[in-house]
Amino acid sequence: MPASPSSSAQAARATVARRLRDMRKTAGITVQELARRCGWHHAKTSRIENARTAPSADDIRRWCGACGHADEAGDLIAQSLNAEAMYREWREQVRSGMRLLQESAVGLFRRTRLFRVYSTTMVPGLLQTEGYASALLSTIADFRQVPVNDGPEAARARVDRSRIIHEPGRRFVILIEEAALYYQLGDTDAMAAQLGHLLTAGALPAVSLGIIPASTHERGMWPQETFHVFDDQLVSVELLSAEVNITAPGEIALYVSSFERLRTMAVYGADARALVVKAIDALG
Repeated sequence: MPASPSSSAQAARATVARRLRDMRKTAGITVQELARRCGWHHAKTSRIENARTAPSADDIRRWCGACGHADEAGDLIAQSLNAEAMYREWREQVRSGMRLLQESAVGLFRRTRLFRVYSTTMVPGLLQTEGYASALLSTIADFRQVPVNDGPEAARARVDRSRIIHEPGRRFVILIEEAALYYQLGDTDAMAAQLGHLLTAGALPAVSLGIIPASTHERGMWPQETFHVFDDQLVSVELLSAEVNITAPGEIALYVSSFERLRTMAVYGADARALVVKAIDALG
């Protein structure tokens, strides 16, 4: 089970606090001396090191400078900011229904030029048909007991948002585990339409669709949670209880590295189409 959003955010804050404490100790600086160099009371140093107080960006810059690690400030600031708003619970996001959740991401999509998407269990939203998306979003709303189950309306909003793949100036690199082609969402007709759409969308000039065969031997990277990389600025990770938005450069680089390894295991073009056709045939 994923940890609760509040406990996970606290754990993320503690990670930043631990790095700051280790930095001070490695530099051989006492709590009192660190406080003197930073210009605050030593009690503040203790509160930060024990994760009771979240440091501001200026606090982190002063701390890193005092310890001779000014080059680490950027990464730690991003991690700290991420920790404070790391988990956004689905219940809060969808309080007014699923449609508004889809529309809330339009600005991010418009700003992004390179989309990298990896999915283990389902066809990614950018390539979903309305029928498939409706079944998925309605199921999520029902499971999460969303007050307004507007799955069909949300699906239309998702499809409208996804029309961006037809606009010039963007690239979409999408990886799907083969198993995702067999997890049926909606009725057989909806699933068949979704798989057929993959054949069409995967042929678009701006789209690179890779499928990682289930028969892949000696994988260079184990299956990961579904994640989206928006340029090199943000990684969005989907969990059961929440959506995690990662902005720390070091963590983004880790996801990009993972994506590139997964990418080498995928098949493309005719080989990818053959796997989709095989899944269509399996529908009977």
